[in-house]
Amino acid sequence: MGTDIFIHPAAGFLLLALLVPLMPASLWKNKALRGGLAIIPPLIALYSIFTVEPGSYGVVHYLDQALIFGRVDKLSIVFAQVFAIISFIGCIYGMHVEDKGHYVCASLYVAGGFGCVFAGDLLTVFLFWELMSIGSTFLIWQARTQESVHAGFRYFLYHTVGGLFLLGGLLLKYKATGGFAFDLVNPAEAHLYDWLILTGFCVNAAVVPLHAWLPDAYPRASVAGAVYMCAFTTKTAVYVLCRGFAGWEVLAIAGTFMAVYGVLYACIENNARRILSYHIVSQVGYMVAGIGIGTAMTINGAVAHAYAHILYKGLLFMGAGAILYSVGTAKLDELGGLVTKLPWVMVWYMVAALSISGMPLFNGFISKTMTIAGAAEHHRTLLALGMEVAAVGTFISVGIKLPYFAFWGRKKEFTGEVKPLPMNMYVGMALGGLLCIAQGVYPHMLYRYLPMAVEGHAFDPWTVDKVINACLLLGFSGLAFYLTRYIITPHKALNLDFDWFYRLIGKVTMRAICWPSAKVDDVWTEVYRTVGLRGLIGMGKGTSWFDKKGIDTVVDGSAYTVRNIGRAGAKVQTANLQDYLALAAVLGLGIFALIWYFG
Repeated sequence: MGTDIFIHPAAGFLLLALLVPLMPASLWKNKALRGGLAIIPPLIALYSIFTVEPGSYGVVHYLDQALIFGRVDKLSIVFAQVFAIISFIGCIYGMHVEDKGHYVCASLYVAGGFGCVFAGDLLTVFLFWELMSIGSTFLIWQARTQESVHAGFRYFLYHTVGGLFLLGGLLLKYKATGGFAFDLVNPAEAHLYDWLILTGFCVNAAVVPLHAWLPDAYPRASVAGAVYMCAFTTKTAVYVLCRGFAGWEVLAIAGTFMAVYGVLYACIENNARRILSYHIVSQVGYMVAGIGIGTAMTINGAVAHAYAHILYKGLLFMGAGAILYSVGTAKLDELGGLVTKLPWVMVWYMVAALSISGMPLFNGFISKTMTIAGAAEHHRTLLALGMEVAAVGTFISVGIKLPYFAFWGRKKEFTGEVKPLPMNMYVGMALGGLLCIAQGVYPHMLYRYLPMAVEGHAFDPWTVDKVINACLLLGFSGLAFYLTRYIITPHKALNLDFDWFYRLIGKVTMRAICWPSAKVDDVWTEVYRTVGLRGLIGMGKGTSWFDKKGIDTVVDGSAYTVRNIGRAGAKVQTANLQDYLALAAVLGLGIFALIWYFG
């Protein structure tokens, strides 16, 4: 049953972020109380999203602008729905974490995501956009390692630049139109401010080559924090691209390139969470391409894939995080033989791996095929082929390579220490895995919420040709891995890709600033040594002479005079009355003589 009352999903998370620091430490250590408090905002968000009627809510008039905090329609509801679900799962998965900072940062981050999804104008989007940037940066720092500190600063720098592009576009748009309307932009009528806004959004969407922050930061986030991060930043960007830039050809091409580029780097990576991070780039590429193609089916495919991706990617990061939590590393060359130590982690990870690979009966199959089929039906053959190639690489790297070297890896049993996992981590993984299976078996669970009405015929993934095509593709991928298993063996090297260029630019910039500064400093040092230092020495000698000849003479002369007067006075004081009377007579005569002379 719908209601006209809209409880903004961000409100509960903002309130939680305010309350957590005030909680007494003795109460906060209680896991049940801590988890119960943290799970309330996701439940409120779920209730609000499933009961609200479409419309505009929370309109605030400030200066000459109307800020809309609650634009509720089919597009915002479907994204908010999966945001609420993953925040619920992520809360359960991280319930064992005692650090208050984790809950505060995650709450601000999630609140920012909800705020962007329901924002009805670009100014409101910008406010929550920056809140997401701040919350996610501190969520990276929650890992409390030297690597996470550096990665957090780099992450914040990237998103600051993206925010500046967005802000610049907003200001130019306001100057040109007098408002901050957030509506679909016709690419044929785009202005400079539209391109600036698009660039700002593309930074958060990790569009190549603006993506380097993602594989740099996500693997270094905390175990529980990474579950949130893989869901909100890029998918919020997908939402705003879908809202404002559907049908832009540049996105169709860039998205397909992302899909292929991400899997190529994932295939050569060693760190499990870095592999998954590159696959975020790749999977978001499907969404960006679908939005760029701009048909009803591809937009629905992009939205459906965003929904499915949040669930299975969250589960993948939960599985990789469980390995990291348990054995202390996520590097494949140091793992192997964990299948007997962490069997349930392997089971739920494989559910997610088959989902992202597009295996029938899992949710990736019902979403990925929609985007590819929509591209083919729209006669975008090269784009469809590019996405099919990316699907092959996905199954090779995430579906086979990662679990093979992590859970088997030619080892009978892992010989290192294995730390037991808290039960809440298993519960979180189970919830994510069951949803991945349920949506794969019953696609209508997801399709009913898609924003676009498909004219002519509804998309049906369960056709003979689509199932056979998926199975053949996965079979070919398995054969390709078998033939290249010795080539793609994990190695210790770190692949920087475009981040290498960014770091090179940073080094060149620092050298361009430091080199002339150093030269100026050298010249100044020489001038100071030859001129300034000698002048200071001369001034020192002058002040020393003045001190001796001037100050010391006056002070010492006064002291000598007082001393001599004192000695004379001492000699006069003979204690003889006659001497005193004679002295008094002399003084009296002297005074009389002076008066007489001058008078």
